[in-house]
Amino acid sequence: MLIGYMRVSTEDQTTQLQKDALLKYGVDSRNIFEDTISGSKDKREGLDKALDFLQSGDILVVWKLDRLGRSLAHLINIINSLKEKGIGFVSITEGMDTSTASGELFFHIFGALAQFERSLIQERVNAGLKAAKAKGRVGGRPRAIDDEKLMIIKKALDDGMSKAAACRTFGVKRSTLIDSLNRLKVQS
Repeated sequence: MLIGYMRVSTEDQTTQLQKDALLKYGVDSRNIFEDTISGSKDKREGLDKALDFLQSGDILVVWKLDRLGRSLAHLINIINSLKEKGIGFVSITEGMDTSTASGELFFHIFGALAQFERSLIQERVNAGLKAAKAKGRVGGRPRAIDDEKLMIIKKALDDGMSKAAACRTFGVKRSTLIDSLNRLKVQS
């Protein structure tokens, strides 16, 4: 059975072009799932419903690859998951059909490109971190409690103040305080 999925990013966009292409390809209108949400979002109800609905032997059909995955890596993960379940995949615009030899080749080339992309990103991140370190900068998120304030809180705790009272007094969340105290123990 052919199962269709379509997505647009905003409410002012229409799925009609995608729907027409899916119907022309042979997808029954009752088997089309859709989302109106940015492709970068993790939670897409329409996609989740489509993936749950699919069974071995079915084929997921999309109008274009970018309608399905948040990134190349995400797209490949979805298609690999489908393949493991015995489900085919078709992208109409790109002419990709994983049930054919050429479609399978196309998919493997995409996989190699995704791996290459991940490697390049990792190289750039590492080079950036190395350059920042050479300039004396440390990356990462700024600490929620600076060292001076943490030492004052630690002294108050050592003098008998409860963690709850310290959180209220110093205006910090309990989880932040605990994380900061654990970091302090590791440094000692």
